[in-house]
Amino acid sequence: MASVSDSKPIKRLAFVVNQSKSGAPELLSTLRAMAHDVGIETCATNEFPVPHGYLENQDACCVIGGDGTFLSVAAESTRWQVPLIGVNRGTLGFLTTYSSEEIESIFPSILQGDFQLNYRVLLECQTQEDHSDYALNDVVIKSAAASRIVHVNVFANDEFVTTYVSDGLIFSTPTGSTAYTLSAGGPLVHPNSGVISLTPICPHTLSNRSIIFPQEVTLRVENALPEEKLVVAVDGQRNLSTLKDRPIEVRKADKNLPIVQRVDYSHFNVIRHKLKWSGGYAGEA
Repeated sequence: MASVSDSKPIKRLAFVVNQSKSGAPELLSTLRAMAHDVGIETCATNEFPVPHGYLENQDACCVIGGDGTFLSVAAESTRWQVPLIGVNRGTLGFLTTYSSEEIESIFPSILQGDFQLNYRVLLECQTQEDHSDYALNDVVIKSAAASRIVHVNVFANDEFVTTYVSDGLIFSTPTGSTAYTLSAGGPLVHPNSGVISLTPICPHTLSNRSIIFPQEVTLRVENALPEEKLVVAVDGQRNLSTLKDRPIEVRKADKNLPIVQRVDYSHFNVIRHKLKWSGGYAGEA
C-alpha cells in the first residue's frame, strides 16, 4: 500500500535522461549544475533500462523523459530503494509529475529535502524458478503469435477463478490503473488501495469483467493450450520467457517503489488534469 514518510536532504543524485525528448539534454545540464552548486555528487546516463547497480548508494534519481523512461528505471530503483524524481518531457506524465517549467524553480528545495515520499505497490511476476521481475504498472499475458487468442486458467491462492478465452490478460497495480488496463475497460484505482486488478482483453465471454483481488493473493496462470506459446510483458518494457509446463505467478512484490512528490501533491488533481475531466468544484474560485 502506498504511504508517505519523512524525507532527507539529497547528497548523491543520479540522473537518467531520455535524449530523444525535446529539451531533455538541456534540462539535464541545468539541473545538474544546480546540484553541483550546493555540493551534491551527481552521475548521469542515457541508458534505459539503467545498468544493474547504477543506483547503488544514491540518495535519489531524477528521471527526465516520459512515463516510459520512468518505468524503465522503476525496477532498479525498487531494488536499491532509491526515490525517483520524475520530470516530464513526454506527453501525459502520470508518473513524471513534475513539469519541466516548474522543476527549475523548486529543484533547490527538493535537494534540501522539501518533498514527500510516496511508496507505490509493485507486482512481482515469476515465470521460471529463477526468473522474475518487478512491474510498477502491469503484467500483460498474450499469445506469442500475432492475432491469436489465449486460453488460460486463472487461480487465486489455488482457488480456481475461471478459464479466460481472450486476447490476453492485464494484471495491474493501482498505479497502473491509468495505463493499459484503463484502455481495456478496467477500473481507476486509488494508489493507496493496495490491490491487484485483473482485466481480460476483449474476452469472448462478455460477462468477463475486471476483478479486484486483495494484495495478499498469489495469482497463478496456467496455459490451457500448452502448444500455444505465451509471452509475458512487464510494464511494456521487458518480456519474460515462459515454460510450457510451468505456470505464471503474479503477486505483490516484497518491496515498494519510493517516489518523490510535492508536499501538496493531489492524486485527483493529477487525474482531472491528465484525463481532461470536465466540470469544476463549485467551491473553487
